[in-house]
Parts: sequence; structure tokens; C-alpha cells
Amino acid sequence: MRSGGSNGAGDREAVAGEADGRRDGDGTAARERDPGGSAGAAPLPCARLTARQAIAAVADTYSEAAVPDGRGTAPGASSAPDGPLGWRGYDDARARARERTGEDESVVTALATIGGRETVVLSFEFRYLGGSLGERTGDRLEAAYTHAREHGLPVVSLIATGGSRMQEGMRALTQLQRVARQSALNRAAGLPQLAVLRDPTTGGGWATLGAAADVILALPGAQVGFAGSRVRPPDADPSAYTAEGQLAAGQIDDVVPPDRLRATLQRWLQLLGTPREFATMEPAAPPEALGPPELPETGWGAVVRARASGRPRAEAYLRAYFDDREEISGDRCGGVDPGIRCGFGRRQGRTIAFAAQCGTATRPAGFRTAARLVRLADRLGIPVLTLVDTPGAANDAAAERAGAGAAIADTFTALTTTRVPVTSLLIGEGGSGGALALAAPDRLWATPDSYFSVIAPELAAAILKRDETQIHGTADQLRIRPQDLLDLGVIRGIVPPA
Repeated sequence: MRSGGSNGAGDREAVAGEADGRRDGDGTAARERDPGGSAGAAPLPCARLTARQAIAAVADTYSEAAVPDGRGTAPGASSAPDGPLGWRGYDDARARARERTGEDESVVTALATIGGRETVVLSFEFRYLGGSLGERTGDRLEAAYTHAREHGLPVVSLIATGGSRMQEGMRALTQLQRVARQSALNRAAGLPQLAVLRDPTTGGGWATLGAAADVILALPGAQVGFAGSRVRPPDADPSAYTAEGQLAAGQIDDVVPPDRLRATLQRWLQLLGTPREFATMEPAAPPEALGPPELPETGWGAVVRARASGRPRAEAYLRAYFDDREEISGDRCGGVDPGIRCGFGRRQGRTIAFAAQCGTATRPAGFRTAARLVRLADRLGIPVLTLVDTPGAANDAAAERAGAGAAIADTFTALTTTRVPVTSLLIGEGGSGGALALAAPDRLWATPDSYFSVIAPELAAAILKRDETQIHGTADQLRIRPQDLLDLGVIRGIVPPA
């Protein structure tokens, strides 16, 4: 059986320390031997790693951090006989967990180098009472976050936990507030936080260390969710509580196989790096055009070229512009829009964040993902590049129900209030507010095969009750060609091909 917990309550191993005394011959509880929980399910290679093995799997080198003498070891706290609640058998359960794992708590904190980057690593030992969070766990996590903050280091969490420790009651549950506060302090200091979701990641561990991270990676098949398997509704769709289900719901950024995890973390740490100085930050240079250099003669000619199926799209521009890149996924509100690409890339040794529309109608999840990207770049001090290319915001009933107006408003706010410079390039269709939401107000360029319009010419003609023969003239009247936009002062310039 898997462990986990809503409101910190998970499977009995996670919260009670022992599996009813039913043990395999090697002394390991049966549910610990199969954390995936499904008969015949494919094994999860990293699920069985100890906390230290998980660190060694991703780090170049590491040393264990000093263990704090915090409130979790103070008189009256969890060091009291059988803990703060006097839970009978708790001391014995901890002693057996210590004997089984060689650890004296459910988390190991370490100072590590990953891809040459000094990092604070938090790694959970699931075999120690289900990786549950108690007061001593909170002491160690708080000390690790503080060290990262004092030394300007990123935090990488390797999570495998079922939630809060029932034997410590509310003393354990309130550790989530401690962790959340420390995470927020590091966030305010402009320090990146990455999470790797091992199996299982449930309860408060998911709702603090996991879901609050800037970049969230998960191992294939891992159980991920606030509710553990024993506390969720019996008719709940099990796929919703998996890494893959969370990725599809826009809650995590990627599912990464174990053999790619170290390299993926290395790239992310290189991209997100350390805090930058806003005052000296140079804007990203606009990409060079990838299409032909000729400007359209008419407004409708501009529309035809921008809508051409063979025109270079976002993927071609991102590939030509960046030496290397990693993408984030999802709006953290339940949605993913495949029509927008967001992430961070390296160009000539420098990190630049990007949000790129792919030529489709942008959905609310796409706008929220872009806003999330811009705010993360703002906090980390990374300049932003946006590629504008959409016929407009999605306007179907589903988009309205998903909050299209609020999502667009949020994107406008993020882009117009960020402290980092934003560079925008119009690479195709600029369809009204759905395109403008991703356009920098003072650093917008256009390619020769693009247009920008307050409304599509066909719709403008329809509103004005003009017939089809007048659409071309309406397009000219709207002045939507790149050279028109330059004359109107809407764009800074028209970028030529290389």
C-alpha cells in the first residue's frame, strides 16, 4: 500500500511508524518494499533509494549538514518519552526505524555540488516512519533553508514522504507552517528552489516543499497528491494522484526518468543560478527574422504571409536563438496550453527567460503559465524574451469558464510591472489583446512576415457590415503591416534576417 495523507494524515507507516508488526524476513515493512502499491506495477527505480543514495544519484559531491539543536530536541517537545503526546510505543518505533535505516530522523540535509554548483539538498528517508514530518524534521529543514539564505544558495528537495507524523499530533502539523515560511523567505531573497518528487510525495510534504518549488520534477510513476491512498474517496480516479496525472493537470513541470535526473538538475541549476543585479541588467536582444526580408505591399498581404503554414514558428526561433533551454509546464491551477512554450535558455553564456506563442489561440492556462514565467524571472532577476504569434485569445465557452479575462489581465499585470527588462518580437499573427498581453510596452519588434491588429480584418468587416469584397480594403485601413506599426510608433523596428 502507498502512504500519504490529507491534512497530514497518511498511511499507517507514514504516521504511526510501523506496519502493524507485519514484516518481511529482512525486517522491512511490506508496504516499504512496494511503495508503488499496485500488484504487478512496474518498479520505480529511485523509489527504493535511501535518502543518502538519492543525494548521491544527483550530486557530484556532498557532505551532511550539521544537525541543529532545535526545539524538536528541547524538553517538552518530541524528545519527551514517547513524544509530545506521550504516544505509547513511539520511542520504540523510532528506535526500530533508526536501526533499519541508520538515520535518526526522516530527512537528511546536505551541502552538495550538482554540476559544479553549490547547493543545499534536502532528502527524505521514506523508510524512517514513512518520511513523515515531525518537530525534529522541521528543525533540520529550517536550518537548511537558513543556511541557503545566508550563503545565497539554491535548495533542491528530494521528497519521499507521506505527510505529518501522527504520533506528534499538532506539533507535527505546525511544521508545515515553519517550512512554508522558510520557503517564502528564500523566495523573497531571489533564491531558486527545485523539487524532485519521489514515490510517494503526499500530504504536507507535497503541499509545502513540493508544490511551492519554482521548478517541480517527478520520477515516472510516483504517487503525487495531497491525499494519500487510504484517505482519498474510494471512487477517485487513481491517475489523478500520479506524477503523469499532475503533469497533465499543469501542477508539475516534467516527469524525468532516473537516468536523466542528474543532468536535468544540472541544467536547471546552471540556468537559474544566483541572484542578479536589476540595475545593471541588459535586455535580451531581439532574435533575427527567419523568413524572407521583403515587406508586404498590402495589409491583406501581411495577413496571408503571417498565416502561411510554412512560416517559421516559435520552435524554429527558440532553436536558433538559444544554445540550450529547459521548459516549465502548466499554470499550477489545473491547466496546460500546448500552444505556448515557456522556460529558460542559455544564449552566449547568459540566461534568458522566454514565453513563446505557437500560432494558436492562447488559452487561459497559457496566459497563466506565461504570467508565472514572468514573475519567476522577475524574482530571480532574469531578463525575458516573448515571441508573439496568435490569432487571438481563445474565446470558446470553455475558455470563458476557465477565466480568460482574468488570465489575460494577470498577464498584462505581470508583464507591465516586472522589474526585469522584457524584449518582445512579433513573429506572425498579432491578434488583438491575446497578442498584446505578451508584448512588451516599450521593447517590441516585428519580423517582415507579421502583422498586428486590433481585430482580424474579416471580423472588422463583418462588424462594419461590409461584404467579403471589402475585407482587403479593411485590412489596409487598419494599418497592420510591420511598416505601418513602425510609423504608428507601436514597434521599435523591423528585424531583418541574418
